[in-house]
Amino acid sequence: MVDGGQIFRTVANVVNKGVVPLLRHGGPVGAKLKESMAEVTYTGRKSGKEFTLVVGYRREGDTVTIGCVMPDAKTWWRNFLGEGAPMRLTLGDSTYDAHAVATRDADGTVTIRAQLASPR
Repeated sequence: MVDGGQIFRTVANVVNKGVVPLLRHGGPVGAKLKESMAEVTYTGRKSGKEFTLVVGYRREGDTVTIGCVMPDAKTWWRNFLGEGAPMRLTLGDSTYDAHAVATRDADGTVTIRAQLASPR
C-alpha cells in the first residue's frame, strides 16, 4: 500500500533542497521567490534536531503568517502547538528570531503565526 504522507514528505524534501539554494543565492528566480517564500529553521521538540524548510508566508509588520497546506501529511507545525516555540525565519535577505504559535481551526486549517524579533 502506498503511503501518501510519505510520498508528500519525499517530494517536499526534494523541493526544499532545490528552493533553498535559490533563496540564498539570488538571481532573478531567487529574487522573485524571496517575495513570498521564507526559510524556517526550528528545533524538533522530540528529536532535538534542527530542521530547515521552505514555506509560503504573508507579513504584516512584525507578524508573519504561514498557512500549512495539507497539515495531516506534515508534522513540523505540531512543534508550535500550545504555547508555541522559537523559530528562525529568513525573509528576503534578513534573518529574524521569532516566536511561533500554531492553531488548528474546526475545519482542519492550520495557521502558524510568528512574532518577529529584531533582525540578526
